[in-house]
This record gives sequence, structure tokens and C-alpha cells, in this order.
Amino acid sequence: MTSEQSKRPLARLVPGGARAARGKLRRRLSAAVRLVAALTIVGGLYTSYAPGVGRAEDTVKLSDAAAEGKAIYEVSCITCHGRNAQGVEDRGPSLIGVGSAAVEFQVNTGRMPLARQEAQAERKQPQFNEEQAAQLGAYIQELGGGPQLPSAASLDEQIKQARGDDKILAHGGELYRVNCSSCHAFSTGGGALSSGKFAPSLEHSTNRDIYAAMLTGPQNMPVFGNNQLSPDDKAAIIAYIQNLNKSQASDPGGWNLGRYGPVPEGLVIFLVGIAALVFATLWIAGKS
Repeated sequence: MTSEQSKRPLARLVPGGARAARGKLRRRLSAAVRLVAALTIVGGLYTSYAPGVGRAEDTVKLSDAAAEGKAIYEVSCITCHGRNAQGVEDRGPSLIGVGSAAVEFQVNTGRMPLARQEAQAERKQPQFNEEQAAQLGAYIQELGGGPQLPSAASLDEQIKQARGDDKILAHGGELYRVNCSSCHAFSTGGGALSSGKFAPSLEHSTNRDIYAAMLTGPQNMPVFGNNQLSPDDKAAIIAYIQNLNKSQASDPGGWNLGRYGPVPEGLVIFLVGIAALVFATLWIAGKS
């Protein structure tokens, strides 16, 4: 076999192998192009039908009340609670999920804005009126949801009806003694707790203040949700508290001794009453 004859089979093999390699490369390129095209189409469709995914914050529409509340929040609350109400470490907790009820309670009772960190925020003259507190609550409610208060008119009407029903008042008194008196005392005068904290007096609390406190559990107070105390139970407790406060205002029993309950009364009876009886007995014996 000549050298020219030996080269012919090799010449036939090489072009065929190149064509196969080129065909395989074309198939791979074609598959890659189809994959990119499919991903582009799917991505385009997803973007078209879900345009708010990348711009969720920009598309959130606040109500008029919440928009007013946001303006107040950015001036008076943002320093401690953060731009998105997610809290600032060592300054203020997150407000996501606390609801408008917690905001209205803290603002209407003057506990917030807080001047400085203390063992407990005390009630003081509020810096905002009820309308502004409601606007702040609306903003926080629309940011993260949470417990809400019934309207003031409906709650006041419910309490008024409850105060006119002796059975409801008795039921409210029973619930108060079981759930509230251990901290707020039997006479709603409040009492001391540990570490400089205390349960405040309920003497000046409004219907909404008490309802919001039970619903949200501010500071050391436990939360009494609707699973623990129904709205009717809460109304009965409020009616009992307000009825008790009204009856105590006139002090029909005489000197109220601070309305701290039977302990100071028993002490006064022992120190004053018994001592007076002893001296009266000795005086009578000396005269006889």
C-alpha cells in the first residue's frame, strides 16, 4: 500500500468527526438559547402579573388618618422606635403587631413619649390629643396589625348599660377580685410590685384606658385577650371599676384611710380603737 492510499481513510474520518463535533456544539448552543428565552418569557410574565413584589413598600397606600399618624410618628417617635417601627436597640421596642389599642393607651395616658428610661412609665399629662393618638394608632395598625379598640361611643354605651344591671355589676366584681385585685387592690387604689414597679391606681382611668390595658397588657400587666376575658367580661369589669370609683368619691363610710383595704383599717382599729377602750376602762375603774 502506497502512502497516498494509506492517507485516504484518514482523510475520510477527519471531516466526519469535525462535522459531528460542530453538530454537537450547535445543539448545546440551541438548548442554551431556548433556556434563556424560556426564562426571559417566564420572568417577564411574572413581572407583569406581580408588579408589586419588588416595590411593595412603595405601593402601600395609607389611609388619611394613618398618613397623619405617620407625620406625627416621624417627628415624635422615630428616634426610639425606628423608621419602620421595628424598634431601636436600648431605646425602644418594635411596634409591629402591637396594634392601635396599645398605641392609644400609651399616648392617651401620657406614658409615651417617654422622657427617660425608668423602671416603669408613669401616667402624666398627654402630649397629644385623642384624635392625634388615634391617628398614630391607625398608622401602627396599618404597618403591622394587632389588637384594636371598639369605637368610643359603642364602648361607653355598653358600659352605661352594664352599670345599670346589678347582675352584670356583680359578675364584674367577681372577675375583678379574681383577676385584678391582687395588683390593683380591692379598692382600685393600686399597689407596689417588685424592682420599683407598681400597679397604678384606676381612679382616673377612662373606659377606653381600662379596656386597652386588658387587651394589650402594658408593662407588668398580663394580656387578657378575648380568649381569657370576652368583650362582655371586660365591659362588666370596667362597669364595676367605674361604679366603685363613683361610690368611693363620696366616702360614705367616713375616713377612707387611703382606700388600701382592710390592713390599714385593722391597724387603726387596733391602735386607736382598742387603746381608746383600754383608757376608757381604766378611767371608769378609777372613778368607781
